[in-house]
Amino acid sequence: MKNFLLLVLFSMFFFAGCGEEEKIPEGMHKIEVLESMNASSYTYMRVDEDGTEYWIAAPQMTVNEGDIFYYSKSLEMQNFSSSTLNRTFDKILFVEDISKTPGNDIGGTKGMNPHSQVMSGKQNIAIEHLKDGQTVESIYKDKESFSGKPVKVRGVVTKYNPGIMDRNWIHIQDGTGFNQYYDLIVTSTDSVEEGKTIVVEGIVNLNRDFGNGYAYEVLIEDAAIKRD
Repeated sequence: MKNFLLLVLFSMFFFAGCGEEEKIPEGMHKIEVLESMNASSYTYMRVDEDGTEYWIAAPQMTVNEGDIFYYSKSLEMQNFSSSTLNRTFDKILFVEDISKTPGNDIGGTKGMNPHSQVMSGKQNIAIEHLKDGQTVESIYKDKESFSGKPVKVRGVVTKYNPGIMDRNWIHIQDGTGFNQYYDLIVTSTDSVEEGKTIVVEGIVNLNRDFGNGYAYEVLIEDAAIKRD
């Protein structure tokens, strides 16, 4: 009789456990890594999501085959060519808020634009500003007056994301800022290196929205880069 009761209790706990399903927040994707490779500042991963395989790219990270990750925000790129890998992906998702647990992104950027002006972290930068140019502070402070006009600014490259939407995305800081904005975002076909001081010349565009959360109050586009 005692053994019978133990068997009943064991069965109850076993079937109760089998009935529990992992709760994933709405809009969150659960993926398993099938293969991965590092190139430039990204980790490229072939993943499986509920039987569907596809490629994603995330800021470079340590990945093992079989790892489970979660993400909610992504930007789809079609016919994306990686010069470093010498490969073209028919479709790939650029993911920023990737995490090993749902709702907790690795980089602390969940729900944010990966090129946001306020996400790179303010750095202790002291450089000489251009006498014939602008600063990060002056551009943000008087952004309406600069809209559609060329500007020139010197700054230090704090973040660099190459080859997204046929352009390179460059974050610069110069030690100044306006309110919470201290990070100026620039797009260019020129390549740069993080930590280097550069002079940027480009057109100021306001309220640029590329979809999928990639929106910018201020963006310097089609910039020419001069390295100091």
